[in-house]
Amino acid sequence: MTLQESIKQNKFKDEHHKLMLNLIYSGGLIQAEQTRFFKPYEISPQQYNVLRILRGQQTKPVSIGLLQERMLDQMSNASRLVEKLKQKALVTRNECKQDRRQMDVCITKAGLNLLEQIDAKIEAFEKRVTNLSKAEAKTLNELLDKLNT
Repeated sequence: MTLQESIKQNKFKDEHHKLMLNLIYSGGLIQAEQTRFFKPYEISPQQYNVLRILRGQQTKPVSIGLLQERMLDQMSNASRLVEKLKQKALVTRNECKQDRRQMDVCITKAGLNLLEQIDAKIEAFEKRVTNLSKAEAKTLNELLDKLNT
């Protein structure tokens, strides 16, 4: 369905205005799909992002600040997300030995196991949601990279 059909608007100020609306609308659709996808795992897309960052650090403890820097959603509250993941026993959070003001966060075995379960299904989910060929995805990635610089 086109943007015009979805929001029932036939005329746009110009192509740049339509692009902005299209990006916002498409982002919202993808976020809603992600939320539905992660619901059975009892985590949010932002919590999933934190778990992936921690997995990428292997066994090295990570600060809340580093998590915040690397999060896809820069508006997320990393401290709150870590606390929720800690309550679910998916991460540990301990006082840093070198700097008592800093907290060290690590993924637990349960967190790694959850990511393994998700990994088995995430690729099919991403392909279904994006609905683009590999070449189209590459072109769109290049255009979005250009937009983000």
